[in-house]
Amino acid sequence: MIFWQLFISYLKIGFFGFGGGYAMLSLIQHEVVVRHEWMTGAEFADIVAVSQITPGPIAINSATYVGYTVGVQYGGAGWGILGSLIATFAVCLPALSLMILVTRFFLRLRHNPWVEGAMRGMRPVVIGMIASAALLLIFPHSTDPAEQNFTDLWSWILFAGVFVGSLKKVNPILLILLAAGAGILLYGPL
Repeated sequence: MIFWQLFISYLKIGFFGFGGGYAMLSLIQHEVVVRHEWMTGAEFADIVAVSQITPGPIAINSATYVGYTVGVQYGGAGWGILGSLIATFAVCLPALSLMILVTRFFLRLRHNPWVEGAMRGMRPVVIGMIASAALLLIFPHSTDPAEQNFTDLWSWILFAGVFVGSLKKVNPILLILLAAGAGILLYGPL
């Protein structure tokens, strides 16, 4: 039953998560933290951080991690691997199916005004979903200290420094290394 819920949740996320991984974060957070309570908001923030630093799309990385966590809670490490496979497959299935259909018809329909209008109409939705995901991670929605996220004054200062650096066209790898070093100095290694 838990694996069926995991499959359906990530299938919904895959179908309705327009705009990529960051736009999907609010949907993932709703399903994982609010609806099914598979983990806390703080654990979800950790998953987002781990998903960002691992190679690959954030939605797939988070699906793999959440699936593993849910499977382990259900019955141990072996079940964790099954949960990872189910969640990852479910989040990828809609994109794969839609890409097969779209590829088949897009070349014929790309200049259709209805298709062009739909694509233009989705842009503001994607921006709103990304902003919603950012707000969910920045501002805690719980008063329980265990549910609080990692945002403090130093986090804002690091964010501002990296933001200014990116505006000044500083090499992104250098910004990542400097932010990591500052994080280790401020918060200690793990």
